[in-house]
Amino acid sequence: MNIKKYIRLIITVLLGSSPFIANAQWALPQGTGLPSASIWAIVSAIMLWILIIFGFVGVIGFTISGILYLTAAGDEGQIDKAKKAMSYSIVGAVIGISGYVFLQAAQQMLSGLNIF
Repeated sequence: MNIKKYIRLIITVLLGSSPFIANAQWALPQGTGLPSASIWAIVSAIMLWILIIFGFVGVIGFTISGILYLTAAGDEGQIDKAKKAMSYSIVGAVIGISGYVFLQAAQQMLSGLNIF
């Protein structure tokens, strides 16, 4: 057995874990611009922004499909294309709203509050 490898491994582990031993991971340096919120709050905020963008794209999809329907002028192919675009927009909006609902439900369940 190579003892030098084991000694290097032990030294690396001790030096690598020294901030954890000193509880340095809990003290956030001031003035760095790093967020001080929990990981769950950061992920929740990012998901909320993604869902807002998703909803905005859904509204644009509704608008485009409405314009397609209005400008169809009796053309069955164009009307079918507009109806299909509207149904895709509705499905997207439902998925976006359900994502927001699931995110809020998970947040309430994991927070430990007795809301449900």
